[in-house]
Amino acid sequence: MSGHSKWANIKNRKGAQDKKRSEAFTKFSKNILTALRSGGNVKAAIDKAREVNMPKENIERLIEKFESRKANLQNYMFEGYGPNGIPIMVEVQSDNKNRILGEVRLIFKNSGGNLGEEGSVAYMFDRVGEIETANLSEEHELTLIDAGATDFDDKFIYTEVANLSNLTKKGEELGIEVMESKIIMKPKNPIVLKNETELTTLLEMIEELEENDDVVAVFAGFDYYE
Repeated sequence: MSGHSKWANIKNRKGAQDKKRSEAFTKFSKNILTALRSGGNVKAAIDKAREVNMPKENIERLIEKFESRKANLQNYMFEGYGPNGIPIMVEVQSDNKNRILGEVRLIFKNSGGNLGEEGSVAYMFDRVGEIETANLSEEHELTLIDAGATDFDDKFIYTEVANLSNLTKKGEELGIEVMESKIIMKPKNPIVLKNETELTTLLEMIEELEENDDVVAVFAGFDYYE
């Protein structure tokens, strides 16, 4: 299992309490913020939040807070090492760099890791396009390679950033159900975790980072084989 967006899939398979009401609200709040930041389909994100009975006032408060801050928001990428030396990159968007830097640094420290300088782990990742699917098959892969796919991993397709939009459309034309299409930092040589204890410690750190409203995405260079 590659240690980027698929960490959530591992967590779910291991019976994590992802269905708890409060955690569901956190997840869908993040989806709404992501749509607002990227200019994506905000309505779709709100509709999904309502499907889990997220209160209307929660959604409105979230949007109002974003609107009041958006003029001062800036993007940053923080880098460091998590528990067991796992390289981690944290993408944030904030109107207060010192505050979010302090919050992220504390999470690293409390998890047995440390935040590093710019470039300290970035060289361990490639910036690529990632397409998450629901029904990828070997037949699909052959056609997608001709369309510019560079790698596959389970239900994930990878390509160069410039080709992400075109490959996503090609996949949809082939009848592939695209769950998400985005740009990520993909680890070049993921570190293999030895046991579930190491995995749990890392996933708890990633989850804590992702629960921060200013954190856009977390990329961790790890693998885990059950």
